[in-house]
Amino acid sequence: MSHTAHIRSHRKPRRSASTIAMRAGVAGGVLSTLAVAGASGSANAAEPVTQTLELPTLTADLAAQVAQSADVTQQAAASYQLQAERDAAAAKAAKQAKTDLAEAKKKAAEAKKKAEEAERKEAAERASRAAERTTLSASSDTGSSIGTSSNSSTGTSTATGSAAAVVSFVQAQVGKAYVSGATGPSAYDCSGLVQAAFKQVGISLPRVSQAQSTAGTQVGLDNLQPGDILYWGGAGSAYHVGVYVGGGMFVGAQNSSTGVVEKPLSYDPPSGAVRVL
Repeated sequence: MSHTAHIRSHRKPRRSASTIAMRAGVAGGVLSTLAVAGASGSANAAEPVTQTLELPTLTADLAAQVAQSADVTQQAAASYQLQAERDAAAAKAAKQAKTDLAEAKKKAAEAKKKAEEAERKEAAERASRAAERTTLSASSDTGSSIGTSSNSSTGTSTATGSAAAVVSFVQAQVGKAYVSGATGPSAYDCSGLVQAAFKQVGISLPRVSQAQSTAGTQVGLDNLQPGDILYWGGAGSAYHVGVYVGGGMFVGAQNSSTGVVEKPLSYDPPSGAVRVL
């Protein structure tokens, strides 16, 4: 027996092939993991570069969208403002039309009221004249004696001088309008016509019929001469005047319906007369 037979061998035991293969596999797996991790890290590191390159494009698109939205908003605001202005104009026009209509109705009502007042006044004057005629007829032999006496006494009279000028003037005004307070030349009231006629011959008469009925010498209705002033009502309180033109006719601005007319005395017999020529 060898003297070294009892000493254990110091040589490492030989590894088996399976153990070597297993370790090689583990090492390979570790290396593969590291390679994948490295690749993944490289990929992750590259992503910010890609996003950074795409950011300006996204920002430009967003700015374009914001600008387009602002344009649309501005157009909508302008449309709303225009519509508001149109609505305001329509409302203003409607209000003005309503005001104009109310004013027109008011004027129409006033005109109607004035016309009614004029008609009432005319009716009152006619009634007063009728009463005067009744009184005059009661004091005469017949209801027509005034007209007959005047025709017989003045039918052959011929106006001369100033009387002729007064007669010619009033006859030239026949057909013109009657307007209360008017003194010519296109319209007259009764006393305005008489005043204008005598002004032609240099005689200044009072403006109103009451004063004109006492402006001269009182004369009888059966002794009239052309140019005499006729009056209706009492002397000093007459409500109407005219001018005797001869031949049983007179000229006067009667009323708004007839205007200035030439009529026979029987048409509206006067109450009295005065002579200023």
